[in-house]
Amino acid sequence: MGLRVAFLGNDAWSVPPLEALANEPAIELVAVITNAPKPAGRGSVLTSTPVADTARRLGASLVEADGVRTGPGWQALLSARPEALVVVAYGRLLSPEVLSSAPHGGVNLHLSLLPRWRGASPVQHAILAGDEMTGVTVMRMDAGLDTGPILGQLEEPVRPEDDAGSLGSRLAHIGAGLLIGVLRVLPTGRLPARAQDDGAATWAPRLGPRDRTIDWTEPADRVARRIRALAPEPGAGTTFRGGHLKILSAAADRAASSLEPGTIVTEGDRGVLIAAGDGSVWVREVAPAGRARMAAADWARGARFASGERLGSPEG
Repeated sequence: MGLRVAFLGNDAWSVPPLEALANEPAIELVAVITNAPKPAGRGSVLTSTPVADTARRLGASLVEADGVRTGPGWQALLSARPEALVVVAYGRLLSPEVLSSAPHGGVNLHLSLLPRWRGASPVQHAILAGDEMTGVTVMRMDAGLDTGPILGQLEEPVRPEDDAGSLGSRLAHIGAGLLIGVLRVLPTGRLPARAQDDGAATWAPRLGPRDRTIDWTEPADRVARRIRALAPEPGAGTTFRGGHLKILSAAADRAASSLEPGTIVTEGDRGVLIAAGDGSVWVREVAPAGRARMAAADWARGARFASGERLGSPEG
């Protein structure tokens, strides 16, 4: 029999590690614990997490519960008798009691090079900050937020075209392999652990509505990074003709503009060029309010911009 593992996760980025665990001969996946279904979409339809959908497809033992400190989640852990807890994008701190319920404790896959970008949104903050290099970390969990000793790390460059969706997906797949390697050695007790340098820590809190609003007075490269960091979901937004406009793909242009930030400079096959605080931004894909994602060039043809029209202005 392999190492008995209980998996805790909620996000789409939790799925590649879960699949890797299910396919690893040295692992016995004894429980998958994820949040209960929640209303989503325009019809507020009860929707399971991506982890729940994957567990059903894999035929894994699934428990949908909001947390594992008490109630069904805690009872599921006790009944499964895991030797290790594996946590990926679960979004909840585990208590010392929960961590001690497994002889080998908790192991977390985090999508950054800890101690850089501790917190809920490491992928988004790496893009927003303009990091050229990020990576994945497998750590032994303690009572803190992403503070435990490091068991393994792998670097991965941030590509110029990356948005949070593409980078997070790539890191999840890379991290799945690293996680399996750590778990194979974990039962031997010979796995080296390295303490984090708390003095070098940076923080990646969840991005809120203010973070999603584009400020066209910022330099063009920062505007473009904000758009990439928030794509494909929930999307960075601005206003246009009194309505909300999501911008889902963009690139900075060094060409300076004398126009007020947010002003539409030109349009063409490359998209729509918008003046920024320093330089300009080529908007490539948008989602107007109530409409699907589309090429910015197609949006422009339908919008028929007036001279001097702006994004993000009170009247825009």
